[in-house]
Amino acid sequence: MPALKPTDFNARVVWLGRVPAEGPGIRSEPVPALELDWDGSAGDRHAGVTRPSCSRMLQQHPRGTEIRNVRQMAIVSAEEMAEVARRMGLDAVAPEWTGASIVVEGLADLTHLPPSSRLQGADGLTLVVDMENRPCVLPGKEIEAERAGFGARFKPAAEGRRGVTAWVERPGRLSLGDTLRLHIPDQRAWSHIEAALSH
Repeated sequence: MPALKPTDFNARVVWLGRVPAEGPGIRSEPVPALELDWDGSAGDRHAGVTRPSCSRMLQQHPRGTEIRNVRQMAIVSAEEMAEVARRMGLDAVAPEWTGASIVVEGLADLTHLPPSSRLQGADGLTLVVDMENRPCVLPGKEIEAERAGFGARFKPAAEGRRGVTAWVERPGRLSLGDTLRLHIPDQRAWSHIEAALSH
């Protein structure tokens, strides 16, 4: 029995970017395509098979512990970013300001895709969704530099709309206009999730 189920849900790639390996902030730079290998996107600050653990993992590992890198890329939804901008009182939130790697459209509720879902291109390129990417203050600093007075509004506006982090399961080239098909784990939700999260 297959462990992953192909669905009829698809996402179209509308923007691609890379966060330079050097430099301050998390601002990404737009690119027409990404060459993705086992490390992720070559030259990106978040590339690598492993990474040092960060503040998000303090309940699992001391800060700086070498762990598997499941945050090679940040994927956001054009529709969710439009809603974030509306809640902030802005016309738009540029993908660069959020440090996005990939912006897609057409896949509803992207931020809450089941962990371990796959986004697969026509040529076999496959990205594994790790989990929801929680909002932090870093995009707010980029926004503040562009739209003074609005930076602090990002984190609350992006709650539940920040997209997901992902890693490369099968390398390949990702270009603007490509379509990614959603595959989801073929299992029901864990029956004790509410009890576990309430503690």
